[in-house]
Amino acid sequence: MSRAKNPTMAEVAAVAGVSHQTVSRVINGSSEVRQATRERVEAAIDQLGYRRNRAARALVTNRSGLIGVITVGAALYGPTSALTAIEESARSHGYLTLFASVTDDSGTQFRSVLDDFLDHAVEAVVVIAAREPLLDHAAAATPGVPLVVIGPRPGQVADALCLNIDQDAGGRLAVEHLVGLGHRRIALLHGPERSVDAEQRQAGALAACAAHGVRPTEYRGDWSVGSGYLTGSSIVALPAADRPTAVVAANDQMALGLMAAFREHGTAVPDDISVVGFDDAPEAAYYSPPLTSVRQDFRALGALVVDTLLDCIRGGSPAPSLLAPTLTVRVSTAPPTGRAA
Repeated sequence: MSRAKNPTMAEVAAVAGVSHQTVSRVINGSSEVRQATRERVEAAIDQLGYRRNRAARALVTNRSGLIGVITVGAALYGPTSALTAIEESARSHGYLTLFASVTDDSGTQFRSVLDDFLDHAVEAVVVIAAREPLLDHAAAATPGVPLVVIGPRPGQVADALCLNIDQDAGGRLAVEHLVGLGHRRIALLHGPERSVDAEQRQAGALAACAAHGVRPTEYRGDWSVGSGYLTGSSIVALPAADRPTAVVAANDQMALGLMAAFREHGTAVPDDISVVGFDDAPEAAYYSPPLTSVRQDFRALGALVVDTLLDCIRGGSPAPSLLAPTLTVRVSTAPPTGRAA
C-alpha cells in the first residue's frame, strides 16, 4: 500500500493563512515571527501532519543540518553526558547529530568514521577526546568543515577549537576544599593513564597540594567502582599514623567504591576520613553519606559546543574556551576529628 503524501509547506501556509516564508521561519526557529502567528502555523503543522523534508532542504540550501560526533566506545559518564548535551542543544537549533564511537587507537576507525560523516555532508564535526590517541587523530584531521575537540586545553590540538570544562581547575577545587577544612594527609585516586580528563584532574590536584606543602599519597584507578573499592581496602590496611584523613577520587564511581570499602572495614565517612568525588553525577546526592563532588555543567558545555560550531558555519572565528567547574559540598567531607587528625 502506498504511503500518504506528506503535506507541503504551501499547504501549511494556506491553512494557517500566512506566507510560505512565514512557515519557513517558524520551522527554522526564527525569532522574527509573532507568537500568535507562530502558534497558528504550529497548529496547522499538527493538523496536517507536516514533516520537513531534510533531503529537499539540503538540495535547496546546500546545508544538510547534520553534525557528526565522534567519541570513545566506553559508556563513561563524562563523554556520555557531553554527547547527550550536544545532541539536545543541536536539536534545539534544528540540527541532527550523527554519532559514532571508536575503540581502535590506531586511527583506522577514526578515519573511516570521519569519511562516513563527510559522505553524509555533515556541516561540522565534534570529537569527544576522552583518550589521548583521539587527540592525535583530531590534530591530523582535515575534514574541510568546522572541527571542535572536547577534552584538551586550548591550544593543545593545532588548528582545532578546543572546548571543555576546566578539569585542572576541578582538581584544584577538590584539594583546596580539603585543605580549607584542615586536612594535610591527603590521598589522590587518579583516573587511568592516557585519559585526557584524568591527566588534567591529576595535574590540578597535584599543583594544589604543592602550593600548600601537602605531599599526597597517590593511587591509580580505572574509573570503576571496583578500583575505588580496592584502593579503599589498601588505605584502611595502612598503619593509623600513615593513613590519609581525606581522599580525592577522580570520579564519583571510584568515590563510591572507596566509601564501600571504608564502610565494610568500620571506617566512618567523614568522621574517620573525608571523600571528594568528581562529576557530581545525579546519584552522588544519594550516596551514603551524600558525596561532596566537583560539578561539571554538561548542559552548558553542550550549548557552548553547538553555539561555537554554528558561529563557525556562519563564517565566524570563535576562540577556544574553558567552562569553570564548581564544588557541590555535601556530608562526605568535614574537618579532621581527633580520630582522623
